[in-house]
Amino acid sequence: MNPVVALIITNLIWGAASPIFKLALENIPPFTLAFIRFFFAGTLYLLFVIKKWKALTKKQFLYICLGAFFGITINISFYFLALPKTNSINAPIIASAQPIFLYLISIFYLKEHQHKNVLYGMIVSFIGVLIIIFSPIVMNGSISIEQKNTELIGNLFLVVATLGAIGQAITHKKILKEVGVLQVIFISFLFGALSFFPLAMLELRTWSFALLDWRGWFGILFGVILSSALAYGLFIYGISKIDAQEIGLFSYIDPVIAVLLAIPLLGEYPNIFFFIGSFLVFAGIFFAEERLNWHPFHRIKR
Repeated sequence: MNPVVALIITNLIWGAASPIFKLALENIPPFTLAFIRFFFAGTLYLLFVIKKWKALTKKQFLYICLGAFFGITINISFYFLALPKTNSINAPIIASAQPIFLYLISIFYLKEHQHKNVLYGMIVSFIGVLIIIFSPIVMNGSISIEQKNTELIGNLFLVVATLGAIGQAITHKKILKEVGVLQVIFISFLFGALSFFPLAMLELRTWSFALLDWRGWFGILFGVILSSALAYGLFIYGISKIDAQEIGLFSYIDPVIAVLLAIPLLGEYPNIFFFIGSFLVFAGIFFAEERLNWHPFHRIKR
């Protein structure tokens, strides 16, 4: 599969993820959902990797686990903790700031080719992210101070989740030159599931699977089959084939899908801060990367 097509499909799925998982988390605890999601998705991958297993060096194994710690343990933990606290449509917008941070890290860490105007674009995009993050503080009195603080914490959790995703992209970018994609995914899912297991056991002291309804099952099936087994596979395949600087460009898809689903599923509607922040985030990304007249979608023709 073409890596650009793979990343487009990935972001269509992950764009739908925030409203779907927020709905599911109304019925199932976050770490229980996270454990089920990655344990069973990892089991699916085991069927594909067991016959082609490659012996790993200690360094390779540690790199894979480090990427999984960032991209699954950190990213998913804070992502799931954030969703019940804030609007699900904020998640893809805050995550869309990845290109700016990833752009800088890829230049200094991966030694990839530099482009002009990164600093100015980063500043514009960062202002957009700050507007969305701190919008609860300046909202009118229609919500309580307690609710404003809760939404602010949720937005800050989404920032931490985004930084975790960046850590995974950078770490796995290096190791995927040496280890097969499926093996990296399987080990990452197993690591992620094990990291969530102790917290899931704590949640099961006060929650029972007998309480599961259609919302929880919807989140489990979506998480295991689409958002984990399929999307992670396509994502890691995609980042193994193109420059790290280009990966974040596909996150433009996410907010559109999130809004289209959040309205009917959750009754969430974007406000003025969402629109202003989103505009600045994407304007900054375009300006920083000088992509107004260029975009990797042209690679689909190859």
